[in-house]
Amino acid sequence: MENKTAKGAGMLKVVGILMIVFGGIALVLGIIAAVAVAAVAFLSEGLLTTNLLYASTALMVASAVAELVAGIVGVVNCKKPEKAGVCIVWGAIVAVLCVAGTVLNLVANGEFNIFTLAVGLVLPVLFIIGGVNNKKG
Repeated sequence: MENKTAKGAGMLKVVGILMIVFGGIALVLGIIAAVAVAAVAFLSEGLLTTNLLYASTALMVASAVAELVAGIVGVVNCKKPEKAGVCIVWGAIVAVLCVAGTVLNLVANGEFNIFTLAVGLVLPVLFIIGGVNNKKG
């Protein structure tokens, strides 16, 4: 039993740190994207419909914030098996937002990229697995 707790705690901590790093980078890129979309909307003087651009930028920022929060929650609670449920929920939120981004890309571009979806789900799935292992301990 002791080994499972340590394994789950270690996985949550490592994946949580990776989520903090990548979530922070994604948040900065999301802010840059929001400024770029605003500039495109301004320069196009209403000639372009930017609703989809605004939606995708909002989803990008929301996903980045969720990933950042999940990472922080995972690192803070990695040694608290009673908080594993919270970590699992945050991992699921990040996974759902990843799928939502893929669906938005499908709607906007008519393209479905399984590779992008798979890569986007790696950290949330590992985070959930770490939470489940931590809960078992």
